[in-house]
Amino acid sequence: MLQEIVNPWTGLEGYNCFGCSPSNSMGLRMSFAEDGDYIVSTWQPGSTFQGWINTLHGGIQATLIDEAAGWVVFRKLRTSGYTSKMDIRYIKPVSTAEGPVTLKARLINQKLMMAFIEVKLFDCHEDLCADATCVYRVYPRDVAEREFHFIDSE
Repeated sequence: MLQEIVNPWTGLEGYNCFGCSPSNSMGLRMSFAEDGDYIVSTWQPGSTFQGWINTLHGGIQATLIDEAAGWVVFRKLRTSGYTSKMDIRYIKPVSTAEGPVTLKARLINQKLMMAFIEVKLFDCHEDLCADATCVYRVYPRDVAEREFHFIDSE
């Protein structure tokens, strides 16, 4: 069952994330929900984000995937971190002229300060268009709060 995640940084001075800030007019303005082990985001692509005609740019797909992985770290591990590696497999083009895409991300493993996250990107027909494994270097929570403005999303 989907449960909306309230973005805890909304209204924070200086918060202008390209991926998830609702006030970044040039950004993706992603929002997230939790569904069991998964972090889910539904996002409507538009022509502003195309590479080729009516086709979502691969770099934007990578950004969507990276942002979904980051929210797994925020929500499931209750800390922050940074992307240290992304391995993306582009399976099928994503149309910018049709309905929304859905991203589903989950933690698959954690070793010490490294989190391994699986992310899948589906088109509006529920076809798998890209999948990825992202590796995040995660911070101890006190460091995340003190140095990186981490705010728990509960």
